[in-house]
Amino acid sequence: MASDTAIASPDPGGAARRRFWPKGSRLGRLIIALNLLSLAILIGGALTLNEMRRGLVNARIDSLIAQGEWIARIIDDAATVGEPEPALQPERAAQLLQLLHLPRDARVRLFDRDGRKITDSYVVADRVEWRPLPPVRKPDQTPRDPGPSPTEQRAAKALQTELALARTGEIVKGRRITENGEQVISVSLPIRRVRAVVGVLTLEAGDVNEIIARERANLIPFILIAVGVTLLSSVLLTVLVARPVLRLARAADRVKAARARSISLPDLSRRDDEIGDLSRSLEDMTDTLSERMDAIERFAADVAHEIRNPLTSIRSAIETLDLVKDAKARERLMGILKQDVGRLDRLVTDISNASRLDAELSRDSPKVIDLGRLLTDIVQVYEASLRPGEATVVLAVPAGETVAVSGREGPLGQVFRNLIDNARSFSPAGGEVRVTLTHDRGQARVLVEDDGPGIPQDNLETVFERFYTSRPKGAAFGGNSGLGLSIARQIVQAHGGEIHAENRAKSDEKSGEIPRDKSPDSASSGETIAGARFVVVLPERRS
Repeated sequence: MASDTAIASPDPGGAARRRFWPKGSRLGRLIIALNLLSLAILIGGALTLNEMRRGLVNARIDSLIAQGEWIARIIDDAATVGEPEPALQPERAAQLLQLLHLPRDARVRLFDRDGRKITDSYVVADRVEWRPLPPVRKPDQTPRDPGPSPTEQRAAKALQTELALARTGEIVKGRRITENGEQVISVSLPIRRVRAVVGVLTLEAGDVNEIIARERANLIPFILIAVGVTLLSSVLLTVLVARPVLRLARAADRVKAARARSISLPDLSRRDDEIGDLSRSLEDMTDTLSERMDAIERFAADVAHEIRNPLTSIRSAIETLDLVKDAKARERLMGILKQDVGRLDRLVTDISNASRLDAELSRDSPKVIDLGRLLTDIVQVYEASLRPGEATVVLAVPAGETVAVSGREGPLGQVFRNLIDNARSFSPAGGEVRVTLTHDRGQARVLVEDDGPGIPQDNLETVFERFYTSRPKGAAFGGNSGLGLSIARQIVQAHGGEIHAENRAKSDEKSGEIPRDKSPDSASSGETIAGARFVVVLPERRS
């Protein structure tokens, strides 16, 4: 079983990068790349056009300032007097504005030092300033002056604020709202005579909306590209993810509806992404489930066969019991009945343990187990319950060392108890069963040896099959169910280990060495068998 020890990553930022950019995930990278691409297009377009708009507005302001400075200089030279104090000649200034070639895309207004309007280029150019008419008045309705609207009030206040700043000698530039609710670029320049401000010249350009409209029009290609990328990503996700997952779900639904044992999955295993992994995993899962169902069927058939034998014997004994009048014969039949009932009880118990094994292995989470301590506790139980004539159990563990594995203590304890019980049943009266724990190259090895007759060469593997029993001569019939070694192998394999049987040779016993690599049979054909040895190999847990 794989160790659950956490291995520290040398790169502390690697985990964060893997969370953001899924390693080995093709679909994850595709989804992230497409979403980032669409966002990058929108952000890049917005930033680019924002800079363009700012550049256009600034260029327009610079143009108005240049035009305003030129007009203000002419007015200063031709329409101002300096004695007895600097002053602006309103009539002269208005005539000059009428004679000048004023820009037709801008509105020019001239104000005196007190903020009173002197002239307006719209008036000079005979342009009409329009505004929506009020609702039609009924004949019997008294006319009333509605007064300035809130928009007009805000526009007038913004203009007065701008004029007040310009009268202090500053050039005021920016955007504001006119009486019609239109957004304009406005520049107010002070008209100076020497150092005194004699008036204010205001230029307004109403093409801000046109600039914004052009900006929005320029943003349309970026929006269309971003929308196209988003639609493409949606289509790809639908084709590559949603539809295959739906096909897999429908295949699973067909299995549920038809109560079939296998599932016919769409051919998606050749895809090198998560959907391909899912398809392959589902195929493996269904194959495993089918194999498990076949194993359950075989197990049920074996159980029925094994239970039928003692039941047949019990039925025959019961039918014969009424016909037998001899007391000794009846006693023998009662003994057969007791023996078969005990065998049947043992079969039912072992079958129940075997059927619950998978659930028990999946229910408990693996823990770190000290094999030396576990084997010591098991051997002490055998020592405490030893009866005269039974084989003793001797344990050998590495002195001062801890051999740890990752697993479940209950099932592993059952493995070693089954092996020890099997070895004791084959040992001669007063014999010895040796349990040895070693570890090497990351593997923990547990050897259970006996001094029995050994295992036939052809049965070294079949002893792990269910309900297989091969007892020595003189052993009580039905004393074993044949499930102990099968359960032991199932538990060991669930822990990522291996178990096999071999025979000990007399030469091994004399030399005192424990063979490690001879498998499956340590005794060659020309050597005398000294007993059987079961070897359990488990991956060692490193601290």
